[in-house]
Amino acid sequence: MPEVNGRWVADMKLPRTPYNEEDPIERAIDFRPVDKGYTEEMAHAEASRCMRCKKPLCVEGCPVNINIPGFIEKIYDGKYGDGLDIIHEQSMLPAICGRVCPQESQCEGKCVRGKKGEPVAIGQLERFLGDQPELASAPDVKPANGKKIAVIGSGPSGITCAGELARNGFDVTVFEAFFTGGGVLVYGIPEFRLPKAVVKREIDGLKTLGVKFEYNSVIGNLGNAEDLLKEFDALYIATGAGLPKLMGIPGENLPNVFFANEYLTRVNLMKANRFPEYDTPTKHAETVVVFGGGNVAMDAVRTAKRLGAKRAIIAYRRTEAEMPARKAELHHAKQEGVEVMELSAPLEFLKGEDGNVCGVKIQKMELGEPDESGRRRPIPIEGAVEEIPCDVAISAIGTNANVTAKLIGGCDFNKWGYVVADEDGRTSNPRIWAGGDIVTGAATVILAMGAGKRAAASMTAALA
Repeated sequence: MPEVNGRWVADMKLPRTPYNEEDPIERAIDFRPVDKGYTEEMAHAEASRCMRCKKPLCVEGCPVNINIPGFIEKIYDGKYGDGLDIIHEQSMLPAICGRVCPQESQCEGKCVRGKKGEPVAIGQLERFLGDQPELASAPDVKPANGKKIAVIGSGPSGITCAGELARNGFDVTVFEAFFTGGGVLVYGIPEFRLPKAVVKREIDGLKTLGVKFEYNSVIGNLGNAEDLLKEFDALYIATGAGLPKLMGIPGENLPNVFFANEYLTRVNLMKANRFPEYDTPTKHAETVVVFGGGNVAMDAVRTAKRLGAKRAIIAYRRTEAEMPARKAELHHAKQEGVEVMELSAPLEFLKGEDGNVCGVKIQKMELGEPDESGRRRPIPIEGAVEEIPCDVAISAIGTNANVTAKLIGGCDFNKWGYVVADEDGRTSNPRIWAGGDIVTGAATVILAMGAGKRAAASMTAALA
């Protein structure tokens, strides 16, 4: 790469390095990872596109403020361990973030090269380093300070907070309701997007820092905040927001009408795709309709496709342009044969002769003026109603706060059941912090991680 005054200059002629993906037809029949990740040659080529801006806006776009130009420069120099060390200064989960973060609306969305073409593939480069954990230096861990912290929930916010606290000398125990760690990373995100082995590897990395995990531990049933604070100096509540949001339409309780989290948990965590080898069954349908336009909807419809659906449909009340899902996920879904039905909202699920769902009544919509989200409000078209046959329907229209948090108690909650906390995770109780989806509502993995990191810094300042 040429240099001017000691600084590298990006190769402006190079196009963005394309994804290294499995063939859409072949991958849509099983749960193999869609994206194989960059090879060393591909990573080097993409690193050479970085402009090393004096004011790196990409860093501003990252919720955990990773030194992005710094690790990209190390990739170009072939110093992969050094690059991984740079990421680890701010994030312990690069292999996860590189796969599932919405880079197009965060770091890559701020990339200067994106204003004159395509941004640098920051997520792919982060993943390239994250998939070589053996190259990283041993983490810098401060001496034990004698303080004990309980983290409730092992999702991205909980494990980020736990890792930061452990590095700062705290004795940390993570309580998890499921039999394995990762939270939404394992029950919500399919294997073809985020392999479980990657999550386990990151969890194992936290264990080497001294973080302890207590699985099958439903805090709230086993004890509440008052009980925990007899043993621990402080708590971090990170129980998430996975409770289904009801649509409130007729037929919603019919057999084979699923909520997305239920459907995905059956497959991702309970291995329903391998029934009867594993004990959890689920319906393998001919025609599946998924309602919603976010990443969860994309995960659900692509999972249905892999379970053998001949017709897999995303029905969304707005248009593709307004879908909150990552563009890459929509692109991959359409590659795999998923149909997109725009401007369609469910009115009623129809009952078949066998008592199961056999179809759904759809209200066609048109777009009006923008609503509070900034997107144009969908308005029903009078008389425009149609019926779609299906043998599975999935609701992916959002979630509510997990009730476990209220069972823990000890701090203030709002009327929707979310913990009331400030930007640093402080609650009304000086010994309780909270963050992630249980504070903000359903959001992204990286935003939950950012909340965990800020809370850990606040806890360290208050307690260490």
